[in-house]
Amino acid sequence: MEKFIVTAALTGAIHTPTMSPYLPISPDELAEEARRAYEAGAAVVHVHARNPETGQPSADSSLFGEILSKIKSKCNAVICTTTGGGLGMTVEQRVSVVKTYSPELASLNAGSLNFALHPLLEKIKEFKYDWEPQYLNLSEDFIFPNTFKTLREFSQFFSEEDTKPEFEIYDSGMLSNIEFLLSKGKIKKPIYLQFVLGILGGMQATVNNLVFLRNSARQIIGNDFVWSVCAAGRNQFKMCNAALLMGGFARVGLEDNLYLQKGVLAKSSAEQVEKIVRIAKEHDLEPVTADEARKILNLKGGDQVKF
Repeated sequence: MEKFIVTAALTGAIHTPTMSPYLPISPDELAEEARRAYEAGAAVVHVHARNPETGQPSADSSLFGEILSKIKSKCNAVICTTTGGGLGMTVEQRVSVVKTYSPELASLNAGSLNFALHPLLEKIKEFKYDWEPQYLNLSEDFIFPNTFKTLREFSQFFSEEDTKPEFEIYDSGMLSNIEFLLSKGKIKKPIYLQFVLGILGGMQATVNNLVFLRNSARQIIGNDFVWSVCAAGRNQFKMCNAALLMGGFARVGLEDNLYLQKGVLAKSSAEQVEKIVRIAKEHDLEPVTADEARKILNLKGGDQVKF
C-alpha cells in the first residue's frame, strides 16, 4: 500500500463557539481531541489556542505552552503550531509560539490576502458571546498580512529553531513568493506545501484549481516538495479525496469544516479522520504513523522541542 499523511486541524480561528457545541476550546479539550485524532489515524495535529472562558482565538504564550505539553503527554503526534493566529493579532504575537516552544512543525502563510468570514453573520441570529459577531464583522475590512518582510523574518525564526515550515498556499502567486525565498537562501528544500482552498479571498475549492496549483508548484519550485490540501466547509472531503488520487496528503478537522456529512455536525475531528482514512483505504492508501511522517517531512523529532 502507498501511504499518506493525515493532519487534523483541531480548532482554528475561523469558527466560533455558537457554530458548534463540539468545537474544542480549553487545553484539556484540545489535548483529548488530539489523542482521539491520533488514534484515528492522524500523524499530525494542527493547533491554535483559544481563551478557555470565551473560546476567542488567543496568542497567549502560557496558554499555548499548556496546550502543547498536554497534547505531548497524551500522544506521539507531530504538533504543528499556527503562526496565522486570529484576526487582528500582531506579527509578533503570531510567531511567538515558534520562538518560545521550538515546535517540530509550524504553519507559515506564504502571502497576504483578503480573509473574509463576515458572510457567516447572515446565517446566525443569536451568538453565545459578544465577541463573535464583532470578530466576524471585522473580516469585511481585513487583509491577512504576510509581507516579504514578515516572510523573511518568519523564515529566520523558523531556521533558528529548526522548525519546519508548512507553507500555507491560498493563491498561486504565493508559490512565486516561496521561489523568491528559495532564491535568496532564506529557506531550503525540500518544501512542504499546504494548499488552502475555499476561503473567501483565496482560490476556490475546485479540482481544476488543485491541479493547477500542484502543476504550478512543479514548474516554479521543482519537484523537491511534498504537499497536502485542506478545504473549507462542504468541499473538505471532495478536495481531500482528489488530493489523495493525485499523490498528495490530506488535512481534515473542525478548523476547516464543522460537518461530517450534509446536515450532520462532526462531534470530533477524529470522526473526520476516520472518514478520510476509510475513503483512502478504498484507493489502497494507508495513513502513515507519526514517526513515518517525521521522516517524510524531515522533522527534527519530538525530543528537540521546548515543551
